[in-house]
Amino acid sequence: MLMPKRVKYRKVMRGRMGGLAQKGATVSFGEYGLKALESAKITSRQIEAARVAINRKVKRGGKLWIRIFPDFPFTKKAAETRMGKGKGNPEGFVARVKPGRILFEIAGVDEEMARKALESASHKLPLKTKIVQVEKLG
Repeated sequence: MLMPKRVKYRKVMRGRMGGLAQKGATVSFGEYGLKALESAKITSRQIEAARVAINRKVKRGGKLWIRIFPDFPFTKKAAETRMGKGKGNPEGFVARVKPGRILFEIAGVDEEMARKALESASHKLPLKTKIVQVEKLG
């Protein structure tokens, strides 16, 4: 599963996720991409499930790029714990995604196969997405 090698702070505050994606909003590497339409926190397990779904559809054809990385730690308190007594222990990592962000890119397969693969990946993710194509010049 994806996770950073090391982080500056073990526990971070949640913060807010407003606005649109400034970086990673265009298809840069592949021909087709899966674009987020709403903000969400995507866990490393969800990213892995989507990756496996895409690879199963394309059957080792084409190339896949994962454009998000879970680098934001989230904590969880133990079950049946009373309120107070501090913040819980780090449980895993999430990728914070804003609307407009490209999540996955694929190249080297035909359009129908790419759409099926990206659609199956979108079912594994907790947000609304759409399939986009690279803009052709001329």
